[in-house]
Amino acid sequence: MSWDRTIDIKSSTELKLMREAGRVNALTLKAVREAIQPGITTGELDSIAEELIRNSGGIPIFKGYPGPYPYPATLNVSINEELVHGIPGKRKLNEGDIVSVDCGTLLEGFVGDSAFSVGVGEISTQALKLLDVTEQALYKGISMMRPGNRTGDISAAVQSYVESSGFHVTREYTGHGVGRNMHEGPQVPNYGEPHKGILLRPGMTIALEPMVLVGTPKTRVLADRWTVVSADGSLTAHFEHSIAVTEADPWILTEL
Repeated sequence: MSWDRTIDIKSSTELKLMREAGRVNALTLKAVREAIQPGITTGELDSIAEELIRNSGGIPIFKGYPGPYPYPATLNVSINEELVHGIPGKRKLNEGDIVSVDCGTLLEGFVGDSAFSVGVGEISTQALKLLDVTEQALYKGISMMRPGNRTGDISAAVQSYVESSGFHVTREYTGHGVGRNMHEGPQVPNYGEPHKGILLRPGMTIALEPMVLVGTPKTRVLADRWTVVSADGSLTAHFEHSIAVTEADPWILTEL
């Protein structure tokens, strides 16, 4: 996977451009979320997203992204035990599934990257708790994104909340800087120690993405060489926003 480790501090003008890319990404995910129902295919969701992004003047940044081979779709659509990087296709969503949808938009030279997980119809009590804990962990991490804190403060907030709720965070996949490139510095794991890591400064932009598993922190990659699943086949969830560190509160660039 392509990764520029440089930490790029954005100007106020650049942050406004990132916000516009984030807005298009958010509108795209909203439309995809509204289309989710039993019987729809993951490929149909992908077509909705690509059309919306291109009609807004953007480019689906995931499509063709370097990896084991160029990524073939606009979205990652990951179901149940699939944690991230699920490839859309002919698979249909079923009542009781939980599905994670991750999307990236390149607009005017900047990237918006965000994700959500949601139940398909009626889902189990455990799945409902998993979705709630994962989403709340995202906001626990965002709350630490202030000048003077460090990346470890973000990571520790996510890990503490998830593990106190009885779930696990992945060790192998992380949040990351985002901007002109989808993956920039710094890396922001979902586990860590307070007061450790890179110092946060205004203008830093990070895609924070708690990836949470019910039964184990361990994962494996399927034969398609992209899709990451829980090692024990247990449920997973994933939420993500692109956020700017500012002199005041964190600025969520990918919310409506």
